[in-house]
Amino acid sequence: MKLYKVVGIMSGTSLDGLDLAYCQLRRKKDQWEFEIKTTESVTYSKEMQNELKDAIHLSAEKLLLLHNEYGIRLGKNVKDFITQNDLEVDFIASHGHTSHHRPELGFTFQLGSGQHLANASGHKVICDFRSNDLALGGQGAPLVPIGDRLLFSEYDFCLNLGGISNISFESRGSRIAYDIGLANMILNYITRKIGLDYDKNGALAKSGTINPNMLKKLNDLNYYLLPHPKSIGYEWFLEEVVPIVDDTEDSTENLLHTAVHHICEKIAQQVALNSNKKTQKLLITGGGALNSFLIETIRQKLSSNIDVVVPEKKLIEFKEALVFAFMGVLRSEREVNVLKTVTGATRDSSSGVIFLPN
Repeated sequence: MKLYKVVGIMSGTSLDGLDLAYCQLRRKKDQWEFEIKTTESVTYSKEMQNELKDAIHLSAEKLLLLHNEYGIRLGKNVKDFITQNDLEVDFIASHGHTSHHRPELGFTFQLGSGQHLANASGHKVICDFRSNDLALGGQGAPLVPIGDRLLFSEYDFCLNLGGISNISFESRGSRIAYDIGLANMILNYITRKIGLDYDKNGALAKSGTINPNMLKKLNDLNYYLLPHPKSIGYEWFLEEVVPIVDDTEDSTENLLHTAVHHICEKIAQQVALNSNKKTQKLLITGGGALNSFLIETIRQKLSSNIDVVVPEKKLIEFKEALVFAFMGVLRSEREVNVLKTVTGATRDSSSGVIFLPN
């Protein structure tokens, strides 16, 4: 019945900012309970967005410098958050920001040095949740499904719409999860060409029409043919998707409309492949859940037996930060927090590296 008081922090591939969630978690008998008490989103400046986006091109020396600097920045952000809200905290659980993700080559890298974060915040830090799984032959992703299984078991499917879309569900007693494909990453890339961070409520996308040639090229991407476990990163987006967008001469509205239909078609295909005829509940979280046209289109493409649930805004925006807080709790308990059925590793693991402040 121990109560854990944790700040979970998450920076996603959509580059919209840093999410901080002060969460309280406890286990009653065999059931974990949680409450998201206090939250904050720290918007990235254009300079910070560009630094993180372009980190993939840095030399090893400059990447490590950014890793340390970003760790200090995270530490200061969390310290301010704790101080301003007068929070009692056991530790910080940080995902960091993924700059490199090449599981096929055996590596992934999350910016935000744990030691620098711990020193700058003055609190114990648990981070680097992915590397151990890579060492065990896994993809190091997705990680959120342990939270889906233990915190959100009332839903048949959990769909996250961040920069990337990923899905999680139970199949024959095992948790299955993988990156479906694109989500906000392509939408934000298109809007940033005209100086907008994002398309509010999908209004621009809704006013457009489908570009058949672009839709076919997106639908034909080889990634969609691969079996799971599988995951994608910014490298894949740059190499495979950006050329399709850049080579398509059309209005911003039509590019966005086409991208939305592509995203939703691929989601609907994966849900259909793994659903049965009874009514099933699909939970949608992540920034894309706030895009009303995207949600409307998903509903249109899904079977009528799928009940789409869009929760309160706090859970939409901070579910991933909550789950990383929970992963830190499981690591503290030395319990499994990364599932081999999700990542393809040789075994389940209790992952995360612990840093103490000095």
